[in-house]
Amino acid sequence: MRIFPPLPLVALLLVAVLLPAPTEPAPAVPVSTGRVAGARFAAPWSWPLSPDPAPIRYFDKPAQPWLAGHRGVDLAATPAAPVLAPADGYVVFAGVVVNRPVLTIDHGSGLKSSFESVTASVGTGTFVARGTEVGTVASSPEVHCSGNCLHWGVRLKKEYVNPLDYVLDRRPSVLLPLGNSAAVGRGPLFRIPRFRF
Repeated sequence: MRIFPPLPLVALLLVAVLLPAPTEPAPAVPVSTGRVAGARFAAPWSWPLSPDPAPIRYFDKPAQPWLAGHRGVDLAATPAAPVLAPADGYVVFAGVVVNRPVLTIDHGSGLKSSFESVTASVGTGTFVARGTEVGTVASSPEVHCSGNCLHWGVRLKKEYVNPLDYVLDRRPSVLLPLGNSAAVGRGPLFRIPRFRF
């Protein structure tokens, strides 16, 4: 016959085990994450509008290439606002696609950025440096967003990707333990005692 300990004793032991132990104050120097504390993010590209615009419609990658989605971002813009090259590259298209003026820049390594609706001020084959004006936001009844935005799409080897990944710090946040970091990775925080009688 097995004899079990009295229930109040089990409850008291569980409370003692589950209560947090007193800890030492956090160290004055933060634990290193491999990044320099306070290091600023250096975007590989710049915004195609200045000052930095507000996104008014975000990237929405479709599940399949033929399905509906939003293959870029719409940035708040006023008609005739200057459009800037986000990175160095060559203009590979400046023309009209389905009644909308479009400009495409090939940045190399399989990256292309396209802008709609843009009245181009540079021709096909022109090299443009990052920050160079390449055109202005077009305003006509047929344009995307009725002239109140700039549509910016980015393709990486023929697949649409989120343009904001090239101008915003989208690195994941890393949560670190407080106190003694040497204790991390040593197994469970507590063990439930087993009673044998």
